[in-house]
Amino acid sequence: MPHGDGLPLPAYATTGAAGMDVVAAEPLTLAPGARAAVATGFAIAIPEGYEVQVRPRSGLALKHGVTCLNTPGTIDLGLSRRGEGDPRQSRRCPLEIARGDRIAQLVPAAVVRASLGEVETLDDTVRGHGGFGSTGR
Repeated sequence: MPHGDGLPLPAYATTGAAGMDVVAAEPLTLAPGARAAVATGFAIAIPEGYEVQVRPRSGLALKHGVTCLNTPGTIDLGLSRRGEGDPRQSRRCPLEIARGDRIAQLVPAAVVRASLGEVETLDDTVRGHGGFGSTGR
């Protein structure tokens, strides 16, 4: 996209990285409690059988409380659009985001489709009907 000129496409920062870093295509100030769709300067098409998850960067989350809304956000064939990827950001105190700052990660994954069926009973497990905390006893 024109406002993405000179910016890198999403890319893996290290050999073992699962997520590709996404950078901001525009400067902005993210105010406390505010939410913003941050322009990235690229568009994406997802092939059938795949999804791309949009996730927060751990450093922004730890140091500044910034996250992506609806984490992880899923872009798939059914919802994919040819418009710009724009991770939604949120935070607790003002943060200056400069053009080119890494703001989120994209993690591509194969989609496994399930078939559901109705049954009268379920197999028993160690946890049984217990919920959160039931395995710590």
